[in-house]
Order: sequence, then C-alpha cells, then structure tokens
Amino acid sequence: MKIALFTAKSYDKYYFDRQLSDTDHKITYFEDALNTDTAMLTRGYGAVCVFVNNTIDRETIEMIADFGVKVIALRAAGCNNIDLEAAEDAGLQVFRVPAYSPDAVAEHTAALILTLNRKTHKAYNRVRENDFSLDGLTGFNIHGKVVGVIGTGKIGTAFCRIMKGFGCSINAHDPYENDEVKEMGGTYMEVDELLAKSNIISLHCPLIPETKHMIDKKAIHKMKDSPMLINTSRGALVKTVDVIDGLKEKKIGSLGIDVYEQEENLFFQDLSEEVIQDDEISRLMTFPNVLITGHQAFLTKEALDEIAKITLQNLTDYEAGKDVENRVRP
Repeated sequence: MKIALFTAKSYDKYYFDRQLSDTDHKITYFEDALNTDTAMLTRGYGAVCVFVNNTIDRETIEMIADFGVKVIALRAAGCNNIDLEAAEDAGLQVFRVPAYSPDAVAEHTAALILTLNRKTHKAYNRVRENDFSLDGLTGFNIHGKVVGVIGTGKIGTAFCRIMKGFGCSINAHDPYENDEVKEMGGTYMEVDELLAKSNIISLHCPLIPETKHMIDKKAIHKMKDSPMLINTSRGALVKTVDVIDGLKEKKIGSLGIDVYEQEENLFFQDLSEEVIQDDEISRLMTFPNVLITGHQAFLTKEALDEIAKITLQNLTDYEAGKDVENRVRP
C-alpha cells in the first residue's frame, strides 16, 4: 500500500524505514500537517498516516476520500483529533496504536514529579554557572505520600506500579476498576474524594466529552491544599485559565504537563526565534513551580519501534481483508 505520512520527523523516518523491509508498503514522508491545504498531496495514496498534532476534520476527510484514500492510520493511541463520524460517512477506516509503550509515558510522568519536586532542572542550570547554593531547592519526600491516579488503563496502571515502588499509597478513579491496581493496594473512589485526599494528582484518561476540562475551577477548589498536578494524557483535560488562577492562588502547589490544550500550534516545532502568540502557555512559563515538556512522554526507542510496527501491521491486515483489531469507530 502507498502511504502518505504527515508531520514526519527524523525519528519517524528512521523507525518506519526499519520496519518497511518486512512489508510491501511504500511510504512518502511529508513534513507538513494534513489539512485542507495539503490534502491534494494524498492523491494516489491508499492510506494517510498522522499523529496527534494533526486535526483531521470533516472537510479534510471528504477531500482525501475523493483523492482515493481508504484508511487513516494514527501512529498514536488517542483519536480525539479525528472526526470519526465524518470518516465513517466517507467510507474511510481509522486505525490506531492503542498500547505502544505504557511504561514510556508512565516513566516520564514520574520524571516530571521528581524534577518538579527536587528542582533538578534549576540545580543543573545553577551549577553550570558555578552557583552551588541550595536556597530555593527544597523538596519533599515522595515516600509516604498519597498519589491520586485518574484513569487506570495500561499507562495509569504502569504509573501506579512506579509510585507504589516509591512507597506511596494510591487513590484511583476509573469507570472500570482494575484488579491489578487493587492488588497493589490501590483504593478506588469518586473524583471529588480523590482530589480532596491526594498530595499528587496524575491524569491518565482519554479526552472524551465527559473528561474535557475535568480539572477546572470547581475541581481545583475541591483539592487538598497545594497538591502537585501532573498531566501526560491530553491537554484539554485541564482548563488552562483555571489552572493559572489555581497557581496564582497557591491552591495548586506545582504543575507538570507534557500536553497542552492548544499544543497543535506549538509543539513539535522549533519556535526559538519567534514570539509565542499563545498568552496562556506564556503565562504558565513564568511560574517557577511549573514544568512543561513538549509532548515527549512517548519518545523512547522501544515505543517508536512499536508504533511503526503496529501501524504497518494494521495496514497489512487491512490489505489482507482481515478485521483490524485496532480499528476505531464513532
């Protein structure tokens, strides 16, 4: 199958090329995002391959369907950036990679917590300037703290294992309780109770209408005083303007995010020579107790290899007429 892969980065090319030799697929890499302006590039391709920073709306879907595209292959787990109903209406199948490396995201979540808490990023910069002072670098023992985990799928469960290893107790919330989390001592409860009882709150749930802006002004005021809030899931789980107010009021003790509500206009690009036009992320970056990474939690060798492998396997199964296990429907 001929595949048009959009927003291609050097690591995408490297890991997909490694897997291509075992298939009959051919990939053309495009650095641009897929949208109505670039849809014409898909003419003659059977599939498009996109990442979470591509927003594929109905108009784009109708255009690529007219050009002969039959499949949208997501090289990611989340599919909130695709108009699934429009894809169904146009006769396009949508595939995803549901679990490429839960440990990669869980470990990055732990890294954000450790960095925010012990301020190693600040210490690193100080020492490079020959400043060996310790003022302002005081953290707290993670051992013995209560960690609230919202969403206990594969990533959330992997994160629970890590925090259990630190000696934390686990409060959990998920519509579907996970036996593994229970076996490690996790206690399931409603979100409001979790917010009120947790020192660290970490989000690991998908972005659906029910979870959009689940961390808003109301939720923040239900939190235990000054918890650490971490989001490595989807940016719009958090209402950014309300979190900014929570930080100003010291209701939130610190914030670590690898995702951002308006990240499609920022992340995965070098904007070092430009003036950022997004006032909310600019405001966040002024806080000394905020740590932001640019959607890199997934970025490990193992995860990239698995993403390429499963994405191509989805297309191989489709061409063979098989029911693709990772197909997503509205």
